[in-house]
Amino acid sequence: MGYLPVVATSFVGRTGELRGAARALEKHRLVTLTGGGGVGKSRLALRAAERADGRYADGVWWADLSHLYDDRLLIGTVSDAVGLLDHDLARPVEALCERLADRNLLLVLDCCERVLAACSHLVGALLDTAPGLAVLATSREPLGIPGEYVLDVPPLAAGGEGEEAMRLFRDRAAAAAPRLSLDSPDTAAAAAAICHRLEGIPLAVELACARLAENSIERIAERLTSRLDFLSEPEGRVWPQRHRALRTAIGWSHELCAPAERLLWARLSVFPGTVDEAGVQAVCSGGPLDAADIPALLERLAAQSVLQRDGTRYRMLDTLREYGAMWLGELGEQRTLARRHAVHFAGLARRAHSGWLGPRQVDWYRRIADADADLCAALDHLITDDPERAVEMAGCTGLFWSCCGHLQRARDFLERALGLETSRGTHRTRALWALGITLTLQGDHESARGLGERCSVAAWHDRDTESMLSAAHAVSFNYLMMGRPQTAHDVSDHALRSLPGDPLDAPSQMRCRVIRVFALSALGRLDEAYEDATELQQLSLRYGEYWARAYADHQLALIHLLQGRPQEAESHARSMLSGKHQLHDSLGIALGLDLLAGAIAARGDGVEAARTSGTGHVYWLMIGHPRRGTPELGVIREVWERQAREAAGAPAYEQAYRRSLTGDAETGLVRALQGELPG
Repeated sequence: MGYLPVVATSFVGRTGELRGAARALEKHRLVTLTGGGGVGKSRLALRAAERADGRYADGVWWADLSHLYDDRLLIGTVSDAVGLLDHDLARPVEALCERLADRNLLLVLDCCERVLAACSHLVGALLDTAPGLAVLATSREPLGIPGEYVLDVPPLAAGGEGEEAMRLFRDRAAAAAPRLSLDSPDTAAAAAAICHRLEGIPLAVELACARLAENSIERIAERLTSRLDFLSEPEGRVWPQRHRALRTAIGWSHELCAPAERLLWARLSVFPGTVDEAGVQAVCSGGPLDAADIPALLERLAAQSVLQRDGTRYRMLDTLREYGAMWLGELGEQRTLARRHAVHFAGLARRAHSGWLGPRQVDWYRRIADADADLCAALDHLITDDPERAVEMAGCTGLFWSCCGHLQRARDFLERALGLETSRGTHRTRALWALGITLTLQGDHESARGLGERCSVAAWHDRDTESMLSAAHAVSFNYLMMGRPQTAHDVSDHALRSLPGDPLDAPSQMRCRVIRVFALSALGRLDEAYEDATELQQLSLRYGEYWARAYADHQLALIHLLQGRPQEAESHARSMLSGKHQLHDSLGIALGLDLLAGAIAARGDGVEAARTSGTGHVYWLMIGHPRRGTPELGVIREVWERQAREAAGAPAYEQAYRRSLTGDAETGLVRALQGELPG
C-alpha cells in the first residue's frame, strides 16, 4: 500500500545519508531532511522511503508540496496524498487526524518550505493524534516541532575520481553524450574540476552534464572556472552565498540558452503545476515568442534539464522556477503572465463545463485533474483581479472537484467567489448550484437548503432553462440525501416536466433525471424506476457520456437485486464501477461496490461478497462519508450482509472482509471489476 513517485533517472551514492535516515526513522517519528535548493533532499527522501516501506503496515505515502503557494491548499494536498477525500463535514484537520489515528504509515512531505508555518502546525496535530504515524519531511529549514530530528543533507563529495559527485557526473554524462569517454586523464580531470567547481550539488552537476551534447567537457570546465563568478543578477536579487555554486550552474545554463529559450524559461515560471504544449502556447507566446516555435523550445529546455518530462507534459523544478520568476520580474511581465495564465485556465474550466455532456466527458475530468495546481492558482488570481470571471470559473470547476471528492477545496473557492460583489446572472447561479451540491455531499443539509433557496431565486431572475434545472437539481439532491425521497421526486419531476428539451442545451436535465430515478426506487416504485433508468441509460449512450449512465446502471442493478435477479444486478454494478472508475468518482465507486457485493451475496458467493464489501468499506473510509449513500440503502445493505455471512460462514466471511479492508483499494477495485485478482 502507499504511493511513491516514479523517477526515471538513477539514484547515485548517499550511502551514509541513507543509513542515517534509516536510523533516524527507527528512533524518531519526525525526521526532517534540510539543505539548500538542488542539493538532493527530495531524491534522498524518496530512496529512504522506498527502503523503509516494509516497516509500515499501512504503507508509505508521498505528498508533493512544491506547487503550493497558499496555506489553504495544504490540508487538501496531504489528504489527497493519503487517499482521504473530504466528504465529511468535520473540519479538514480533524478529518485527516481521524483518518490516520489508527494507521501505521510513513508520510513523506516534500518541499515544506513553501508553507512552513502551516506545515509545522499540521504535522504537530497529526503526530499528537496518530501514534502509529511517522513523518519524513524535506525543507530548506527545520519545521521547529518538539521531537523533530534534523538531518542536514550535504552536497555530494567532490574530492576525487571515485567520489560521489563524479559517479553522478559519469551517469548523467552517459545519458547526455553517450559517445563521450571519461577514461583519458584530460577528460577525467576536466570532469573532476567541474564537480569541484559546482561543490557536488546534484542539480548543478546535472545541468552541466546536460550541456555535454553540444560542448566539450574541457570547454565546460573552462567556462565554469573562469567566468561564472562574474555572472550578473538583477539588482537586489543576489542569492545567499551558500547557494553560490548552484547559482553559478543555473546562471551558466541560463546564459547559454538562446534568447527565446531564456524568455520561455521566465514565462514558464508562472505555472505551478505540470503543463502541456497547448497551455504553454496559450500563455507564453507573444512578442518574440511565436506559438509555432514553442514545441521545439520546450524540447530544448528539456534537453538542457531546465524542464522535466512527465509523460506528454512538462514540469520545472522549484529551484529553477524561482530563477525564472526572478527574471520574469525583471522583464516586468509578472502581472501580464499571471493574467494570461488565469484567463487560460478559466477558459479551460469553461470548455470542460460546456463539454461535460458528451463523448469527451472522461477526457475533461482528466484534464481538470492534470491542471489542478494551475486551476487553484488561476482562481486565486481572479478572486483578487477579476471577480466576475472568478465566479464563472468557480461554478464551472466546482462540479468536477465535487465529483472527484475535493469538496473542501470546492467549498473554499466557491464561498470566496460568491462572497465577492458581482452581478446577477447564470454564472452566479451556477456557482450557487455547485456550492449547494458540495454542501450536500459534506452532509451540511441545513446550509445546502439555504443555498438551494438562493439558487432557485437566482434562477427565476435568470429566466434560463439550465439555471432552473440546476436549482431543481440542488434542491432535490439535498432532499434525497436527507431521506425525503418523495419531496426529491416532486421537485425533480416538476422541473423535468416543466422544462423539456434537449439535454445538450441544459445538461442539468440529466442530473435531475438521476435524482428522479433514485427517488422512485427509494419510494418502492420499481417498475417506474426501471423505465426511467432504462431511458436515462439510452440517453447517456446517445451522448457518449459516463456520469449519468453510471448512475442509471446503479439503479438498474438495485432494481434487479430487489426483484431477485442477481446476475443482471452484478452486470450492471460492474458497468457502473467501470464508468465511475474512468471518472475517478470515488463516491460512485463506493456505491457501486456495495451493490456488487449485494449481487454476489444474492447468488450465493459469500466469500467474494465479503472481499468486495471490504474494498467498498475502504472507499467509504477514503471518502469519509458518514451515511454510505442515500438512507434507504442501509436497510438493503444489512440484508445482503446477512446473506453473505450465512453463505460463507462467519469465520471465512470475517477473514475475507478483513483482508480486503487492510489491502490496497485499487487492487481490490480491479478484482471487483474483473471478478478475479489482476495478473
